Amino acid sequence: MAKVYIYLENGTYLQADSFGAETTSVGEIVFNTSLTGYQEITSDPSYAGQFVTFTMPEIGNVGVNEEDMESKGAFAKGIIVRNYQERHSNFRATDSLDNFLKEQGVMGICNIDTRFLTKMIRREGAMMMIASTSISDKDELKTELEKAPRIEDINYIEEVSTKIVYKHLHGTYDSTNFKYQDAPKAKAKIVAIDFGVKRNILNELTQAGMDVEVIPNTFDADALISRISSKEIDGVFLSNGPGDPLVLKKEQEGIKKLIAAKVPMFGICLGHQLLSISHGYDTFKLKFGHHGGNHPVKNEKTGMVEITAQNHNYNVPDTITEIADVTHTNLFDNTIEGLNYKSGHVFSVQHHPEASPGPKESAYIFGEFLSLMNK
Repeated sequence: MAKVYIYLENGTYLQADSFGAETTSVGEIVFNTSLTGYQEITSDPSYAGQFVTFTMPEIGNVGVNEEDMESKGAFAKGIIVRNYQERHSNFRATDSLDNFLKEQGVMGICNIDTRFLTKMIRREGAMMMIASTSISDKDELKTELEKAPRIEDINYIEEVSTKIVYKHLHGTYDSTNFKYQDAPKAKAKIVAIDFGVKRNILNELTQAGMDVEVIPNTFDADALISRISSKEIDGVFLSNGPGDPLVLKKEQEGIKKLIAAKVPMFGICLGHQLLSISHGYDTFKLKFGHHGGNHPVKNEKTGMVEITAQNHNYNVPDTITEIADVTHTNLFDNTIEGLNYKSGHVFSVQHHPEASPGPKESAYIFGEFLSLMNK
C-alpha cells in the first residue's frame, strides 16, 4: 500500500496507508455510524465532496456487486477505515472494494485511528481536509487546502443529477431470490426530480405503486404544472442530494412555482430542505451532521420510535412550524425530521425511509405519498 498524507483545516497532520485510487483529493470529513452497507454509502450521491469516516472498523470484507449500487458510481472524495480487508468473501461479490475505488478514481485510507477522527469531528465539527499519495509536506498540503473551494461553495448537483429523462422500471430487491421485483400495477404517475437520487428510493416509489419518470435538476416547473393540470402526472418527488441547499437558487425558484400551483409533492433529505427554503425558511448547518443507519426518530402521529438511516449536514429551522406540522423528531438532538405542510399538498422527511441496506421501519412513508395523490 502507498502512503497517504492527510491535513485537516484545524492543523491536524496524519499519515496512513491508501487503497483504491492514488491521487490528491480535497473534501469535507464526516463520520458514518452504520454497521453494514459500505458499498451503498460509498455509491450514495449525497456524499459528493466528502470523505466518509466509517466507525465500523472492518471494511471491504464482503466485496462489491452491481445490485447494491445506489447510483452509477462513487461520488465521495474518499473513504476512511480502520482496517481494510483485501481478501473479500461473499457469494454475491463480483469484485473487491479496492478495485471498485480504483475504477471510480476514489481514494481509500486505512490503518488510521478512526475513533480519534470521529471524536475530533464530534468535538470540533465537520471540517475540510486534503489527502494525497504524492504530497507529503505539511505546509504544501495546507497551502493546497486553503486554495481549494469549500464544499458549501460548490454545486455538486450538476455532477450527480441525470442528464437524460428515463423511466424507472422495477421495484425493490428481493434478497431471497436475488433479483429485483417486477413493478406492480401503477396507481399513480409521478415525476422524480433527480438531485442525486438513490436507486433504492426509486425502487420503493415503484414498489409502492407509482409509475416513476426521472428528470434532471434543470426541470421546467411550468411544464410540470401543465402536466399536472392535464392529469398526465399526479405528483412530483424531490430527491436527496449533496451539498448546501442554499446555493441551489434555480431549483428553489422552480419549487416555489410548484408550491404556488398546489402540485402534490414529497421530498426526502435535500428535497425536504429545498421545500423549507422555497417556503421562506432557510436551512442551517449542523455541527457534524447525521450520518448512519441507527438514528432513533419519533413519529409524532403514532408516538412510535423508528430506527432510521440518515445522511445530511443541514436541517430545517424550528420556526417552520408556523406553516407546517412536525410529523417526525430526531431523538438524538430533537431536530425536525418530518413535516406536513398546512397547505395540504406537500410533505417531506429528513431521514431516508428507503434505508438501503436497512433499517426498513420508515418504508410506509412511500405509501403516504400515494395516499396524498389519491386525495
